[in-house]
Amino acid sequence: MKETMNNMSRRKFITLAGGAASFAAIAAMGLPTDWALNNPEVDVDSLNFDKIKTDVLVIGGGMAGLFAAVKAHDAGAKVLMVSKGRLGSSGQTPFAKGIFTYDPTKEKLSIDEFVATVSRSAIGSNNNVYTKQMAEHSLARVNELKEWGFFESSLYNKSFSKPINDRNIPLQERVMITHLIKEDDKIVGAAGFSLDAEKIIFYEAKSVILCTGAGGFKPNGFPICDLTHDGTIMAYNIGAKVTGKEWNDGHPGKATNAAACYDGWGNMFEQKPSTTSIEVHHDLGVDMNYVAYVQGSPLKMGPPGSGESSSVTGGPTVLEEFSRKDTKPPGSKDGDKPGGGRPPKDGNGPKGDHPKDGDGPPGMGGSIVGGSSAGMAIHKAEGLVPINDQCESTIPGLFAAGDALGSYMSGAIYTQIGSSLAGSAVQGAVAGKAAAEYSKTVKTVAISTNKINEIKEEILAPLKREAGFSAAWVTQTLQGIMIPNFIIYIKKENLLKGALAYVEELRDHHIPMLRAKNFHELRLVHETANMIVTAEMKLKASIMRTESRCSHYRLDYPETDNENWNVWINIFKGEDGTMQFEKQPFNTWPVS
Repeated sequence: MKETMNNMSRRKFITLAGGAASFAAIAAMGLPTDWALNNPEVDVDSLNFDKIKTDVLVIGGGMAGLFAAVKAHDAGAKVLMVSKGRLGSSGQTPFAKGIFTYDPTKEKLSIDEFVATVSRSAIGSNNNVYTKQMAEHSLARVNELKEWGFFESSLYNKSFSKPINDRNIPLQERVMITHLIKEDDKIVGAAGFSLDAEKIIFYEAKSVILCTGAGGFKPNGFPICDLTHDGTIMAYNIGAKVTGKEWNDGHPGKATNAAACYDGWGNMFEQKPSTTSIEVHHDLGVDMNYVAYVQGSPLKMGPPGSGESSSVTGGPTVLEEFSRKDTKPPGSKDGDKPGGGRPPKDGNGPKGDHPKDGDGPPGMGGSIVGGSSAGMAIHKAEGLVPINDQCESTIPGLFAAGDALGSYMSGAIYTQIGSSLAGSAVQGAVAGKAAAEYSKTVKTVAISTNKINEIKEEILAPLKREAGFSAAWVTQTLQGIMIPNFIIYIKKENLLKGALAYVEELRDHHIPMLRAKNFHELRLVHETANMIVTAEMKLKASIMRTESRCSHYRLDYPETDNENWNVWINIFKGEDGTMQFEKQPFNTWPVS
């Protein structure tokens, strides 16, 4: 065997590479090590921690979190609201401009007819209970938003602050929650750290409501960069069941001014929120992703009508030339979307499922290619599995609302326009009241000293590492694995398994070696770890669902299989720590 410089054998060099000693050895050889070494700016040993008690802990400051905090307070509970960002100004809430309102005095369809229309569009994948709940309570929530001034500005912090301040609900912003805490099989609190105060905080709570939104892999072109499935992964880590990881969001976006609103001529304008009425679609799936996969260029980047270009690879595209006969997926029938799983063409179906010639292939998605929100599923189609219509998870005392709850309110495809924001408001209110009522039945449980020390060590470990990988580098690596069109959107087993091998390597070797030098980087480390676990979930669920339906498309299984796959896929951590999967038939509650 050849010797390396300084008489160190290759075998010895590889052996040393597992620990900090290797970096000293490498430095002695004259090789650069700055990329790996950690230079902490925080004195970890001197850090203090706070402990706060409350009845209901609301995690998240978007639409769901707002109503959860307000309704829990109004139901008599002591409430504390904690947000990783700023109230009404982080997550996806600031960019939602339409909110659905079912007004029985104006609509032609009854609520039951509306639910049936959504179900037909979603090919049975919606939860009828949550679809109906959203419609029934939407008008009341919209009227409250009007009272708070929500519709008077394109910015939401002021209107969100009004009911919070009026009720003196305490609010902590820029706090990253990393752990949910369970004792005796029920929730007892949470833990995280303040980015500004640079301290660890423990929350002893009788109940917790996750309003943490969904997430992605920090893609360009869509404003979800601060959402990394934190709530979902925290809940999964303590045994909660989660769902919906095989589905894909197909929203478009732009590399520049990603959150801006554009008119039909490509001009930016300020858009205030407004209400929508019944208008069921079958949109924002993966039809055009398939066209891009089989046809490639010529592609014009940017949203329809913008006339502008974008440099985001895998971002939204509009085909300049399109021929339907060349773009049907294998196995699809005439007029079918990829997978053949589109609603029947009877003249009464949802809007958007029969584009005109030149607008795109038959099916969902129109002329948009998804990719700018990579890692996110359809709104309300992923998150914690509910066990009832009260937004309660499989862990007693743990509730979720909005995009953190896998309620399947709209199913696995975009159906009712504006229902996502309405659903967040409605579910937040339902969860808030339910959590408050639950809190009256239990006592506060003190978090043990051993548990506190254990969690502190897990939170701060990246600050203590002498060397390792930066979160930015690992995130970039993960994006290269997961975001390609032929991995996350146009799926086939061999590529999914290939990507999974890379993700498992990140899980097993890179997560334990993530380093941070300050609290900002510490936040990035925990976000990166959450994204890696999410990637594993998405790949395994996509491999498991051997059919194509709504926003999930398998190139090797292009047909919809109603005999075997009229089910939701739930994911949970087994007793041995491995990721487990189960089927839950559509429109049933999970078996405990």
